[in-house]
Amino acid sequence: MISKKDQHTLQKFGRHLRSLREKKGLSLRGLSAVCNIDNSKISKIEAGKINITLITLLCLAKALEITTMELIGFEKEASA
Repeated sequence: MISKKDQHTLQKFGRHLRSLREKKGLSLRGLSAVCNIDNSKISKIEAGKINITLITLLCLAKALEITTMELIGFEKEASA
């Protein structure tokens, strides 16, 4: 079971992912097509409902044409 703190982190990551996707002008389906991840899974990631694997993280970063550090850098941005 995911702790409340971890759930909050997943939700912050999801909001960050959604923001990056929207900045690139991609819909859920558009990102899904680029990274070959089901759009329902991306929706769950953005909602903070699932914890993703390293491989999924790498695929999302590549599809968004950003580094993995930019994708996981949401904690630094929130505290800056």
